Amino acid sequence: MTTPAVLKFGGSTFPTLGAYADLATALRQRIEDEQRPMAVVVSAMPGETEKLRGLLRETNPQPQDATVAGLLTLADTISAHLLATALHRAGVTATVLAGHQQGLVTDSTFMWAKVARLDAAPLRQALEEHEVVIIPGGQAADQQGRPTWLGKNSSDLSAVLVAAALGAEACEIHSDVDGIYSADPNAVTGARLLSEVTYDTAALMSRYGAKVLHRRSVRTAKQHGITLVCRHNRSPFPSGTVISAEGGPAAGVVLNTKSSVLAYDTAAQADLAHSVFHTENVDTVRLEDGPHLVIVGGYLDIEHFQRAHNLPEGRVLGIPVTEITGSRATTHIAADPEEARDLAQKLHDALPETTLGIRAL
Repeated sequence: MTTPAVLKFGGSTFPTLGAYADLATALRQRIEDEQRPMAVVVSAMPGETEKLRGLLRETNPQPQDATVAGLLTLADTISAHLLATALHRAGVTATVLAGHQQGLVTDSTFMWAKVARLDAAPLRQALEEHEVVIIPGGQAADQQGRPTWLGKNSSDLSAVLVAAALGAEACEIHSDVDGIYSADPNAVTGARLLSEVTYDTAALMSRYGAKVLHRRSVRTAKQHGITLVCRHNRSPFPSGTVISAEGGPAAGVVLNTKSSVLAYDTAAQADLAHSVFHTENVDTVRLEDGPHLVIVGGYLDIEHFQRAHNLPEGRVLGIPVTEITGSRATTHIAADPEEARDLAQKLHDALPETTLGIRAL
C-alpha cells in the first residue's frame, strides 16, 4: 500500500455543517490528484465539547474522570461521522475508527492518558478498504477498553501517532492559522509568521501555553522524525510553518490568558504540587524565581484537584507571560488579562528582528 497522507483538521474547520461538504470535496480532489489514501484526524465543531462539559457539570459538579473522558470525546466522534457521511455523498469511500477501534492503548489516567502502545493493524486494514479513514482526535482506550482522552487539544497528538504508525514522513496540521507566530496575532500587533521552527522551539512554546501545537505531539514527531507542516484549514490550504530538526534561531512571546500562576508558601510545597500535577499528566511549569507553578491552560478545576490530591492550596498570583529566545524562557506575571496583553506587546516589540521570521501580519 502506498503510504497514506496524514492530515489533521481542527474544530475551527467546521463552523457550519456545510463545511464538512466543502472539505469532502477538497479531499476527493486531492485523492484524485495524488492517487493515495488518507488518514484524517478531526476535532469537534466549535463549542460542542464545552456543551457536553456543561451538561456534565449541571448533573454533577465534580464528575469522575472516567465519565468525563467517556462523554467529552463523543463531540469529536460526531464530527468524524459528519465528515464521513459528507465524503460518502461526494463519492468517496470512508470509515471512522473511534478510540477503542484504533489499536491505540493508554494507561488509565482517563483525562490525560499516556500512550502505552499502538497497533497499526486496524489502521492499515481500514486503509486497504477505504480511501479515507477518519479518526476522532484525542481518543484512545485503556487495557480494559474503557474510553480515555489524550488531553485538551490533543488531536495533534492523535495525528502524529497515526503518522508514526503508518510510517509517514510528514503530518499536516490544518487550523485557523497557517503556522506558528512570534506571538498570538489576535493579541499582539506585529506578530510574525515563523517559516521554519525546530522541534525544541515549538515544544518550548507549547510548554508555556502557546496555542499552536500539542506539546506531546511535537515530542512524538521528533522521536519518530516526522516533519510537521502547519497549514490553513481553508482552500487552497496554504502552508506556513514547517517544524523539523532543522531551523534557524527563533524568538517569541507566549500569552495564554487561560493559564495561571500559583504561589505556595515554600519551595517544597511547590515541588510537591508540580510532581503530583506531572504524575497526573497536567501540563505545568515549575518557575525558578520562587515557589511558583504555572498551570497551563484553563481546563482544570484547580481547587478540586488540590483537594482531591491533598495538596497545599496554591494562591493564584496572575497570568504568565513568557518570553522565548532560542532555548531560554523567561516568565513574567501579570495581574489580569489586560495587563498581560500590554506586557506581551511590550516584550514582543523588544525582540530582536533577526529572530522574528520574514512575514508580518
